[in-house]
Amino acid sequence: MGVRAQGASDDKSAGGKGELTEDRFVGDTDLARWKTPAGRWLAARAQRLSARLGPYGVLILTLAAGAIIASLLAFTTGWVYDAVTEADGVAALDHPVLEAAKTLRSPALDVAATAYTDLGGGIGMPILAAIATAVLVLRRRSWTPGILIVTAAAGSLFMTIAGKQLVGRARPPLSDAVPPYEYSPSFPSGHSLNSFVIAGIVAYVIILRCHSRRARAWTVTTAALFALTIGLSRVFLGHHWLTDVLAAWTLGAAWLVLVSTAHRVYLTARKTQKLSHSRGETPGG
Repeated sequence: MGVRAQGASDDKSAGGKGELTEDRFVGDTDLARWKTPAGRWLAARAQRLSARLGPYGVLILTLAAGAIIASLLAFTTGWVYDAVTEADGVAALDHPVLEAAKTLRSPALDVAATAYTDLGGGIGMPILAAIATAVLVLRRRSWTPGILIVTAAAGSLFMTIAGKQLVGRARPPLSDAVPPYEYSPSFPSGHSLNSFVIAGIVAYVIILRCHSRRARAWTVTTAALFALTIGLSRVFLGHHWLTDVLAAWTLGAAWLVLVSTAHRVYLTARKTQKLSHSRGETPGG
């Protein structure tokens, strides 16, 4: 708390008032402090780059590197997925789970599930993401939430498109699905992946300024339930196989780790920049 108090007059130039003193902490954990050798190595590189590019330059460069890793993840996941389905491993659950979902359907529940699943679709999710971005950017008076959310969403969309092109798996038969029908490739579930990533990154940005453990727990639980139920709705409606949803969640979790790590690198760069200014040092000096 002492670090936050002494930084109450944090500079407004790079990331908005209070960003270093508020967004740097989750509870008592300082996100700009790295405990592992790999983390300390990454922090050292960030400090050097910050002297040349500035904190936002470091953030964008780190996110770009993360996007490359995400691309490799999408390719690797598609390759592993093919191997799993050929071996009939986890995919052995697909048909039994779909059959179980069909027994739960009713006209009213089908309509409700269809309306709900649309929140994670190509119209609902961008609207929710845009609202969250606008609110957070305006309230924080910082572009950082916008950069994180937009980049996370763009990476999620790219992985969805790449995965569908790489695998090209057919969806469950239309006779087993609830209309309106969908005809694009099934793997991965775009609704599941995009809702997981958007809900996750918004929750991450929000908990940075949740000062109570209960508030953080509620935020994470709400985001997790939203992502979980969107994914399950895809299976319930017969629009995706279970493994499409599981793979989407796996990709989404990996991408969120990369985006949040990029944000930690950015905070480390800002912290270093502020310390240099307080000591009267010139950038790179």
